[in-house]
Amino acid sequence: MTSTLLITQIVLAIAITIAVLLQKSSSIGLGAYSGSNESVFGSKGPTGFLAKLTFTLAFLFIVNTLALGYFYTTVNSASVTDNIVPANNAAVPAAPINTKSETPAAPTPPTTK
Repeated sequence: MTSTLLITQIVLAIAITIAVLLQKSSSIGLGAYSGSNESVFGSKGPTGFLAKLTFTLAFLFIVNTLALGYFYTTVNSASVTDNIVPANNAAVPAAPINTKSETPAAPTPPTTK
């Protein structure tokens, strides 16, 4: 499942990049090379279509990212630090269990005469 989502993530990233680069900007960008798009997308040109396409792709990208994060988190419940062995291979001592309280008794208040 995660492999399919990861491939989808890569395809969505490439599609978003292409959709953004095709949009018209102040310097025209790569939209200058797609001059025939105006007749395909109507009289307004590809601006509205590309904006909607970019929004849809971005929404799918975010949903896919959240799904990938969820699946990776549920599969990997152990931490990397659980398998760390000290450099000298010594066992890490556990904290001593002390049942007897070693706190001193509270001082008594002075008596007045």
